[in-house]
Amino acid sequence: MRKNNKKVIALVGSAVMAVSMLAGCGSNSSNTTTAATEAAKPEAPAADTTEAAETEAEAAPAADLSGSISMVGSTSMEKFANALSESFMEKYPKVTVTAEFVGSGAGIEAVTNGAADIGNSSRNLKEEEKAAGVVENIVAIDGIAVVVDTANAVEDLTKQQLSDIYSGTVTNWKDVGGNDAPIVVVGRESGSGTRSAFEELLKLEDACKYSNELDSTGAVMAKVASTPGAIGYVSLDVLDDTVKALKLEGVEPTEENIKAGSYFLSRPFVMATKGEIAQQNDLVKALFDYIYSAEGSEIVKSVGLISVD
Repeated sequence: MRKNNKKVIALVGSAVMAVSMLAGCGSNSSNTTTAATEAAKPEAPAADTTEAAETEAEAAPAADLSGSISMVGSTSMEKFANALSESFMEKYPKVTVTAEFVGSGAGIEAVTNGAADIGNSSRNLKEEEKAAGVVENIVAIDGIAVVVDTANAVEDLTKQQLSDIYSGTVTNWKDVGGNDAPIVVVGRESGSGTRSAFEELLKLEDACKYSNELDSTGAVMAKVASTPGAIGYVSLDVLDDTVKALKLEGVEPTEENIKAGSYFLSRPFVMATKGEIAQQNDLVKALFDYIYSAEGSEIVKSVGLISVD
């Protein structure tokens, strides 16, 4: 009996040991699987501190930028300059931008003698102006539209016909396909960027025979609209239905045609500075950065001009 008991006890002990070994194996397998799963999990991406720092650095100047910027010059650039100023001041509430519209020549003179930060000019700078240290910064392209009163029968003029009208060679609309009526030649005052660009493009510098010389783009529009037989030239962005814009050489004054180079009356809008942009104060540099940004391009387009990008 004692022998049988010992055998039973031995068998029970063996069974207990086997169960323990199986439990131990199961526990190790579970731990191994869990560890492998944790190792296979992708690590959470670390925060991009560099990008955050750059974002903060970009945002910082908006709060710190303060002061005033003065612009003087072209009346043709009034619509663009006002839109730019308003948008820039909205972005930088501590900055004030003032703009005075007295003509391109006066604007370039103001920036030359230090009376203004920026001289707005609706023409390219002259060599003598550049020699005085003024830098030409083109910010947009403007087309010059030739306009007549809405009752005028003429729809199209050649470059030669336009030159003949403004030089005084042709004085009656019947000579260029219109009704028998005298031509009233309207233009801008001496010193106007629009006038300078127009006469230069037609090679009529100081050779035009004007019936009226007016001191703003708006005045030209009003005069042509109210005067039968009148003809004038204005910036493309001010066109409205009070006048009729003529085709030139069969080409309409549109942005697409100007970009394609098929419309010959176009000129740059220049924001001139005394010295390069990099030499300007932080406010002026920030304004030019804004002009040449995507936001600036949208402002250019919103007022009917062509962006330079």
